[in-house]
Amino acid sequence: MANVTVIGAQWGDEGKGKIVDWLAARADVVVRFQGGHNAGHTLVVGDKTYKLSLLPSGIVTGTLSLVGNGVVLDPWALRDEITRIEGQGVSITPANFGIADNCPLILPLHRDLDGLRENAAGKGKIGTTGRGIGPAYEDKVGRRAIRVCDLAHLDELEPQLDRLCAHHDALRAGFGEAPVDRAALLAELREIAPFVLQFAQPVWKRLNEQKKAGARILFEGAQGVLLDVDHGTYPFVTSSNTVSGTVASGSGLGPGSAGFVLGIVKAYTTRVGSGPFPTELEDETGQRLGERGHEFGTVTARKRRCGWFDATLVKQTCAISGVTGIALTKIDVLDGFETIKICTGYMLDGEEIDYLPANAQDQARCTPVYEEMDGWEGTTVGARSWADLPAQAIKYIRRIEELIECPVASVSTSPEREDTILVRDPFAD
Repeated sequence: MANVTVIGAQWGDEGKGKIVDWLAARADVVVRFQGGHNAGHTLVVGDKTYKLSLLPSGIVTGTLSLVGNGVVLDPWALRDEITRIEGQGVSITPANFGIADNCPLILPLHRDLDGLRENAAGKGKIGTTGRGIGPAYEDKVGRRAIRVCDLAHLDELEPQLDRLCAHHDALRAGFGEAPVDRAALLAELREIAPFVLQFAQPVWKRLNEQKKAGARILFEGAQGVLLDVDHGTYPFVTSSNTVSGTVASGSGLGPGSAGFVLGIVKAYTTRVGSGPFPTELEDETGQRLGERGHEFGTVTARKRRCGWFDATLVKQTCAISGVTGIALTKIDVLDGFETIKICTGYMLDGEEIDYLPANAQDQARCTPVYEEMDGWEGTTVGARSWADLPAQAIKYIRRIEELIECPVASVSTSPEREDTILVRDPFAD
């Protein structure tokens, strides 16, 4: 059976939680492979709502859930999240949850630096979540990181602390802050170490064993392709690679393991934070989309910016990430619109182009070229087959397929797990 990789094909917040939850119920393993607790997935199962940030979505169904080495881990945030989810009746033990022992840690000094930089940036703010994600990735590539495995060797940590503090103390001095309190940091690490170490393991080894046993592995992406540090709207991006190719480096399972790449795509477009957004609607229509779609960030609670569906962007992200098929979500939010627009290209300095350029200033100057379609009467809420959809809604979906040059694998018509029209089963390929 094929593995499946789920990624966001826009700026995140596409509704991955529901899709991953539905797939996780049929998978043997669910793996996070990048990002940190800046991710936010909301799962609605029956009358319960689960809000996850670090825990893979499979944990709710009892599926083996693993955090790969490509993730940066805040151990205190993890403990808080596990405590909260266990309070909702979910059992989380070393039998069903594991953390890569080579996973870098997010430390209090990373959160400090994130906030200091953003506050000092003025008009240069990029809209980070302030959770220390970026600084933690910087220390990883700078070979200064403290990793999960180091928690078992805290008495031998001095050389690593020397490298780490030499870097951070200089930065903190520049902001007028005191040096890192090494004694306090070590005390915090000693306190949290036993909790984290109970879950620590060579995830790459366990995944390869699962693969040999024929397990169905679901890779759960965080954020979206347009927030990828290389391929997104730089510098208004996250600090990791969010594309499907990161599955290999972020889990240790190796190239070719991504399997069916399912791109989650909202039937309109949203974005949280700063950065270019060609189809953004700062009018009553944008307000209506936000209100009907309940567009507030799971992690940040920030109001999302809303706009029409951008087929040019989604075509680009599907190509970059090798998307096999898309899961179209929140089609029901468009119910009752008299006219619906789709962006099919951009005008940039008097020339029409069919892609989003790399330069941030060029991106900001792009204006959308729209194609208009009639909306539909009636409702798509709760539809579970094509026959349940208004004809014009089907026409809208088919037009999206044509423009992004990628087929629809499923259509989500409400937050409920079963309110899904399945066109192609990713695990059956």
